[in-house]
Amino acid sequence: MSQIKYYSTNHTAPKVSFGEALLKGLAPDKGLYLPDSIPTFTLHEIESFAGKSYAEIAFEVFTKFFGTEIPSDELLAMCHDAYDFDVPLEHVYERKYVMRLDQGPTASFKDFAGRMMGRLMHYFLKQKNSHKLILTATSGDTGSAVAHAFHNLSHINVAVLFPIDEVSDRQRKQMTTLQNNIRLIAITKKFDDAQALVKEAFSDSDLEHLELTSANSINIGRLIPQIVYYIYAYSRLSQSSTDKITFSIPSGNFGDMMGCVLASKMGLPIKKILVAINENNEFEQLLLTKKYAKINPSINCVSNAMNVGHPSNLARLIELYGGNMNEKGEIITPPDYDALDKDFFTVSVDDDLTKKTIGKAWKNYSLLLEPHGAVGWHCLQEYCIQKDISINDLCVSLETAHPAKFPQAVVEQTGIEPELPESMKDLENLDETYDSLNGTYPEFKEFLLRLYK
Repeated sequence: MSQIKYYSTNHTAPKVSFGEALLKGLAPDKGLYLPDSIPTFTLHEIESFAGKSYAEIAFEVFTKFFGTEIPSDELLAMCHDAYDFDVPLEHVYERKYVMRLDQGPTASFKDFAGRMMGRLMHYFLKQKNSHKLILTATSGDTGSAVAHAFHNLSHINVAVLFPIDEVSDRQRKQMTTLQNNIRLIAITKKFDDAQALVKEAFSDSDLEHLELTSANSINIGRLIPQIVYYIYAYSRLSQSSTDKITFSIPSGNFGDMMGCVLASKMGLPIKKILVAINENNEFEQLLLTKKYAKINPSINCVSNAMNVGHPSNLARLIELYGGNMNEKGEIITPPDYDALDKDFFTVSVDDDLTKKTIGKAWKNYSLLLEPHGAVGWHCLQEYCIQKDISINDLCVSLETAHPAKFPQAVVEQTGIEPELPESMKDLENLDETYDSLNGTYPEFKEFLLRLYK
C-alpha cells in the first residue's frame, strides 16, 4: 500500500505526511491539507462493518489514511480509548432516522474528532519529544470538545478563542471550567473574527517559536475522524447491496459535511448530501448564483455553532469538485457546478422556523431536538417534500449537540426540560476562568507573546 501524502489547496506548499499535516494544521501557504489520493472501500468491505464496533470501523478508516505512520496495535488502542460511548440511531418514521452524536464527554459531535485528534497529536509529539500550542476558534461546541480532548495532555497547550455574546451559558462553562494547560479567550466580535485571528497568527513569523497548530476543522486531523460515523450509520441501517443513503448535516464551518464528502469518495453509496444551514446562507447563494460572497458580519442565530459567514472547508469542497478557492475566499478556478447541483441539496433555515421545527418534531414524533438538529431535520423534511422521496429511501439527519445544551429553546417549544447528561451535571458548581480581548490582532499577538514565552 503506497503512503498517502497531503497537499495544500493553495498548491504552493510541499506535500507532507499525515503526521506533519496534523501538527502543522494550516499549510505554510495558508491552504488546507487534503490527501493526494482518497483510499476506497469495496461495498463488501462496508457491509462487513455491520459486525464491527464503532472503534473497529474507525480503525479501518484511519489505517487507510495513515498507512504505516502509527503501529496498528497502538492505533487500535487509541480508537477504543477515544470511542467509549454510544452512537444512537433513533428511528423516527419509515426509513428516516436521527443519528445522535451527542453522547460523548461534551455532549457534542465534536467529541468524535476532538478525542481522536488529541490522541493522534500526542502520539506524534511524543515521538518527536516536542510541544505544540493549539490555537483554535469556536462558534460553540468545538472549544469545549477540544479543551476536554487535550486537557492535561503533556506536550500540548491549548488556547481557545470564542465570541462572548454568541455561545450558550452551558457551552461556555464546558470550556471555561478547565484549567492547567487550557486557556480560554473571549472576544467581543464574531466567530469569523476569531477564526481570522487564528489564521493570521499561523502566518506570523514572529510567532513561529510558539509552535502553533490548530484543532479546528481546518486541520486534516479533525476531518478524517468525521468520515467514520457516516460509514457506521450505513453499516447499521442498510438492508441490501442496492441501498443508498441520504444524510442531512447541520453545517457551519463545513467540516462535518466534508467528512461526508470524503466518505462518499471512499465508496460509501450516498444518494444525496443535504447541507442544512441557518441564515448564514453563503453556500445556498453560491449554488444559486455561481458566485461566492462572504456574509460579513455573520448573522447571529439560535443555532450558534453554525454562525459562520465564510466556511473554511469550502476551499476543500471547491478543490474536490475541480476548482480552486484561496484563503481569502476568492474562487480562482470555478468548480463543476453541475456536479455540485447533482450531489448536494441545501436549505437555509431561519430562527423562527428552527424553533417551530423543535416543536413539531416533538409533537409529531416525540423527537427531541436542539436548534442545530432542528435545522438538519427541517432540511430533510423539505428535501423529502420537494423531491417526493419514497418511504423506502434511507435518510439520516444528524443531531450534533445534546438538547440539554440549549434548554431555553427546547423548553419554549416543547415544555420539556431536557435531562442533563452525566458530563454536564456538575457544571453549575464549577468556577469559570477566562481572559477577555477586543479581538484586534495586535492585542491578540501581544497576549500570546506574553503568555507563551
